[in-house]
Amino acid sequence: MSIGVNSSHFLPRHQPISPTFVSSSSSSIIVYNKIPVRLSQRLHLLSLLRSDMDTSAGPSLFPLHRCKTLHLVRHAQGIHNVDGDKNYKAYMSPEFFDAHITPLGWQQVDNLRKHVHESGLSKRIDLVIASPLLRTLQTAVGVFGGEGYTDRMDVLPLMVANAGNSGRAAISSLNCPPIVAVELCREHLGVHPCDKRRNISDYQFLFPAVDFSLIESDEDTWWKADIRETKEELAARGLKFLNWLWTRKEKEIAIVTHSGFLFHSLSAFGNDCHPLVKKEICKHFANCELRSMVIVDRSMIGSDPSTTNYPGKIPSGLDHPSEVVDEKDEERT
Repeated sequence: MSIGVNSSHFLPRHQPISPTFVSSSSSSIIVYNKIPVRLSQRLHLLSLLRSDMDTSAGPSLFPLHRCKTLHLVRHAQGIHNVDGDKNYKAYMSPEFFDAHITPLGWQQVDNLRKHVHESGLSKRIDLVIASPLLRTLQTAVGVFGGEGYTDRMDVLPLMVANAGNSGRAAISSLNCPPIVAVELCREHLGVHPCDKRRNISDYQFLFPAVDFSLIESDEDTWWKADIRETKEELAARGLKFLNWLWTRKEKEIAIVTHSGFLFHSLSAFGNDCHPLVKKEICKHFANCELRSMVIVDRSMIGSDPSTTNYPGKIPSGLDHPSEVVDEKDEERT
């Protein structure tokens, strides 16, 4: 049975749905006895029954080229988190505008960077997507950036020295995946100054080798001082972001974003999974936590062909005599 998680929070139940996060749970077996139908008919009947049954059990198969691996990362501790975790009203403070990472946050970045390299993840990631705020950009370049930057005219740094009062040396753009800023994966918009970004031209000076070309406006036109984005709007934006990922050719993508964005976006998924799998998908992220998931394209949004499939026998046609005999036996049955 299909156990991909759906987004029925937004779409009718029987409409083709994408994306899907894939998990696994307990399996079940349906046995048909004394039903004189051909194999193809039995499979069709089984598929019809599955559409009306509980989809919380059983493994699923999906073509590999219709899947992407996402490595979801919440930014490291920001200056706003220190007071905000104690008193939520602290997030209203203007002094936390576009909050930067704390010294402890940079330690978290170093720890995650070590894990990414020791696990071999750094060699597999094709692309890093970052929310265009200071704390997410610092986390993205700190975790996934290159080593040992030297002042070379032909190579721009991912981050200049002491960017955002970091006290850190410049970070190299050599031998690391491209890092692209995407506005759709920003934090909960409005009211909180920590979630308002500065001008893109300011970021381009601090992060010269980060790609900001997908952001249309230099100024922050999304954040409103007196209007807070609703949870439903945030979840819909998250779904739009996930669907946008299918326009990318990359198959293994790291996304550095925010707690609120992750929680409300992922909460729309997992409703057809075991409750423990649902909990695993959408529980809150700690600072600098990384969680890897697989996203599945069930509605054929993506069009990239498989790079590993092989057509097999050439020329096509039945093998003789075994396949002809099997086909005739099935017709007689």
